Amino acid sequence: MSMLELARVVKQYRSAEEQVRAVDDVSLVAEAGEMVAVHGPSGSGKTTLLLLIAALLAPDGGVIRYGGRDLASFSEDEASDYLLHDVGFVYQSFRLMPQVSMLENAAIKLVLGGGRMRDAQAQAAPWLERLGLGDRLERTPEQLSGGERQRVAIARALAGEPKLILADEPTGNLDSKRSKEIVELLGSIARERGACVLLVTHDTEAASIADRRCTLRDGRLIEGDGSGEEPDLLAARARSSP
Repeated sequence: MSMLELARVVKQYRSAEEQVRAVDDVSLVAEAGEMVAVHGPSGSGKTTLLLLIAALLAPDGGVIRYGGRDLASFSEDEASDYLLHDVGFVYQSFRLMPQVSMLENAAIKLVLGGGRMRDAQAQAAPWLERLGLGDRLERTPEQLSGGERQRVAIARALAGEPKLILADEPTGNLDSKRSKEIVELLGSIARERGACVLLVTHDTEAASIADRRCTLRDGRLIEGDGSGEEPDLLAARARSSP
């Protein structure tokens, strides 16, 4: 059983003038222990795809399964638990709390999941150190650069050791050296912890580090994923999974 399966997933939005398919008949299978990059330009549907996988949006068509279970079958409480405990989401917009230390920001998801702040901070601190922020734990977002805020957001996503990591342009505010380090870290987490990492990026160099690569344009998966399989075959695999 694959950790993550998407079969012919559709998400569309209506405007006053037209109906836009942000995600258009996308199928993909991702396994535990691998990092898959979804590469494409801005506006191609990458962020919408991640929000669907995180159960923050509902698809208009198709099926998304995590561990063999259809996300559409989740109750509200189950969807919340899934996002808090199974998913580590690196948001492009950081979503840090102002005037709160980076240590507390990195620990907050663990607290929301039921942990005590002291224990949560003990879990989060090593990730901040690993990301090069160990000497600035008490600084607030207002005292950080954009790249430092990005790394706090990454630490927050990784602190609970989730099995599914969804990273939305995690290198967008980082220099090339730090970008490579971050992507390599995500890849090592996939291998060492048996996590599935889905990285969306417009950065071809970052995408090249992943185990497999897909290309998304105008909501459609238009190329093979690096495994030699074309999108139609990926769709068949997803549909045939129990």
